[in-house]
Amino acid sequence: MTDESSTSGRSIDRRRFIRAVGATGVAGGLAGCSGNGDGGDGGSGDGSTGTSTSGGGGSSGGTTVEMIAHDEWANVQQEVNDLLHKYGMSEDITIEMNTVGQTTDDQQSQYRQWLSAGRTTPDIMIFDSGWTIPFLVRDQLLNLEEALPQDLLDRVHNDYFQASVNSATGPNGDLYAFPIYPDFPTIQYRKDLVQDAGYDWEQYATDPMTWEQFSAELKDVYQQSDVEYGFNTQHIAAEQLSCCVFNEYLTTYGGAFFGNPEENLYQNIGERPVTVDEEPVIKSLEMARTLVHGNDASHTLDNIAGNISPEAVAQWDVEGARAPFTSGNAVALRNWPYSIAISGSEDNLGETQGVMPMPYGVPEGEGNYPGTGGSTAALGGWHVGVNPNSEKVDSVVSMLQAMQKPGFMKENFGLTGWMPPVQEVLADSTDVPIMGRYVDSLAYAGEHSIARPVTVLWPQEADAIEQSANSALQSGGNPTEEMNQLADRLTAIENNFEG
Repeated sequence: MTDESSTSGRSIDRRRFIRAVGATGVAGGLAGCSGNGDGGDGGSGDGSTGTSTSGGGGSSGGTTVEMIAHDEWANVQQEVNDLLHKYGMSEDITIEMNTVGQTTDDQQSQYRQWLSAGRTTPDIMIFDSGWTIPFLVRDQLLNLEEALPQDLLDRVHNDYFQASVNSATGPNGDLYAFPIYPDFPTIQYRKDLVQDAGYDWEQYATDPMTWEQFSAELKDVYQQSDVEYGFNTQHIAAEQLSCCVFNEYLTTYGGAFFGNPEENLYQNIGERPVTVDEEPVIKSLEMARTLVHGNDASHTLDNIAGNISPEAVAQWDVEGARAPFTSGNAVALRNWPYSIAISGSEDNLGETQGVMPMPYGVPEGEGNYPGTGGSTAALGGWHVGVNPNSEKVDSVVSMLQAMQKPGFMKENFGLTGWMPPVQEVLADSTDVPIMGRYVDSLAYAGEHSIARPVTVLWPQEADAIEQSANSALQSGGNPTEEMNQLADRLTAIENNFEG
């Protein structure tokens, strides 16, 4: 098994997380950028659990555990049940999977209603890592330290990706949710176009390029190719920008939202410094502006190659950015693992798709704050949370014990594309179709992940951040002015908080 030092990488480690949140009950979001394109699941959203989308009802005389799941599981729940039984879940237990809500916001709202009402079902629910903490702070999730065997708890705390574990951990250091899969963005690119232009990007699978090198080589590839787009990403004024893309930009240049992430990512509302108006953050926006508008535009950088991203990125979400790349009409794309699975199919790019980590602006460790600089991937992913009122906790524990088996993780990776939450298992998944080709880059991204500020103020602050960042990246935008105004807004939000 991997040890904590090898899995924590650049992400905030568990001990620092416990120290950071121990004095206050915090809530907020880490990722919220779901890897499945629309960020949510299909379902009813009408106050009842959704319709089961496949077989999997309880066996005669057995126990049926009700679960709210993603479509990826609900649509193949018989296969998932078979896998769980194969890896140790009692044969008389059946997991009946339903979906609910059209978006993660719908899902979160429905969970609040159910758990506030003290319902005994659903027994287990899938939680976005971006909004797990609010539920555990409200005592609406079962403390797994009181339910799971110690060896399983030790495995999660020590071997799972630490950024994911942190987002499922309470102020007391206890585990309240079970990571089921992490999500980390990468740069996906067309190997054939890159090679035809005389470059070898496969050497950067775990050794990231700078933004300067990446932009220069990509522009050369783009100019030698007949595709419509160079680099596709997401600058839409939405959560995707605030939690993820802008977060990656500023962190790779050594900046931060609120100073030292190791101290202020999870707490210190009203006391932590607002640092979005500092030079690294502004420079990161100038870099991104150059990618879109070119070096002749105002507030751009001379050392970055320009005009390689379309102005349409200002309105693109993950699917808007992905579609041209999957169809072969772009050189490179910033996106989540789900996109790798789609584009890497034989009907699309197949093995001509390459994957590498995010580029960086300043080297790791040379940023303004600890944990900044170097390649950075925004944290995403999902957990399984247990209803504290469930009457079937023993059956749920049997399921979780099966889920932590390496064989289950690998087979589920092949079935759904959900990455194993354990670095060692991910690294050992090279035989998994499509995704297995890229496990080294995915593992690197997981080790070099960054969360968004996890506090109760995030929804309000995210709105301000995404609007200001989007405006700064638009034609004619001024990063310095936008970040100065954003700093004032964030300061006001922080100071007006009554906790």
